[in-house]
Amino acid sequence: MRGGGDGQDGTDSEGREGAVAGAEGAGGWRSSTPSRGAEDLGGPDWERALVTALRRKGMLWRTEQTYRMWARRFAEFIRPRSPFAAGGEEVADFLTAMAVEFRASPATQRQALNALVFFLQEGLRREVGELDFRRSAARKRVPTVLSRAECTRLFEAITGSNRLMAETMYGAGLRLMELLRLRVHHLDFERRQLKVYSGKGDKDRLTILPDSVIPRLKEQLAQAKAWFEADRAAGLPGVWVPEGLERKWPQAGTDWQWQWVFPSRELAADPASGVKRRHHVLDGTFQNAVRAAAVKAQIDKRVTPHVLRHSFATHLLEAGTDIRTVQDLLGHESVETTQIYTHVMQKPGLGVRSPLDMGRVES
Repeated sequence: MRGGGDGQDGTDSEGREGAVAGAEGAGGWRSSTPSRGAEDLGGPDWERALVTALRRKGMLWRTEQTYRMWARRFAEFIRPRSPFAAGGEEVADFLTAMAVEFRASPATQRQALNALVFFLQEGLRREVGELDFRRSAARKRVPTVLSRAECTRLFEAITGSNRLMAETMYGAGLRLMELLRLRVHHLDFERRQLKVYSGKGDKDRLTILPDSVIPRLKEQLAQAKAWFEADRAAGLPGVWVPEGLERKWPQAGTDWQWQWVFPSRELAADPASGVKRRHHVLDGTFQNAVRAAAVKAQIDKRVTPHVLRHSFATHLLEAGTDIRTVQDLLGHESVETTQIYTHVMQKPGLGVRSPLDMGRVES
């Protein structure tokens, strides 16, 4: 497929189909995202305009990666036309192709919609207007849940701080990035509460801080503080903090209360700014530890860190916790989202027994 006049590199030989179909590959779409941080301002003019808009808004690095990926796929989809000439009709065609031709999930289609509307309106200053496109069909999926015994076996198979992370994630019902981004001031030992800031949908909430992990969390903080003091003595930059906070309080990253609860052992360059500093544990590192532990524990299920959150919700409901309470602890906007866990409870249907277990009737 020919390259357009906008500087698109044209490396995706799959063209229009590859632009959409690759979006739901097993994580592979991230290979096309930028990796040079602050120095990577984009290639074509349209990508540079998007990067400028994203950074002007103070978007997170992960959001920038995702939006740039969708912009590239959209540019490939409409070639040889330039994104500067695109409007709502082209966006609608792209979204419809995702639903009809490639059966993208509603969540993936919604992510593409948000990215492309931002791309055109904020980046290229083009009006999108009302979008008329085919919505992806919702798929009902039953979450994978571990039994209490399986949770115990899994935790016993994990070593070091990864075990504490897994138990905290399960015990508080956290999402993966909520766990990794925990900071010192998020822990309230006196009230036995864990504060989640800027969770999914940029919402804050309170959840449970399990008594059983508090002593080890205090030990973890002691280790983190030792690294914190060593970093300060070495004159290293502080940890990353939100841009708005950094503007108001430039030294926040060097204050103890803003440090990561689970910091990485090694320093690394910040992917957005290039500054060498201490980050939290990488998501891939923890995910690999959980998967390896599941194999070691001989759990014949597809176990990821998010399964621990599913198990938290299911076990609370099985224990009789009110579903509205579980909804609040999980941070679900709608109780309908929480209700999916009622389908995987050990006693679904409010304890109804299977007729097979009721005994045979003699003829």
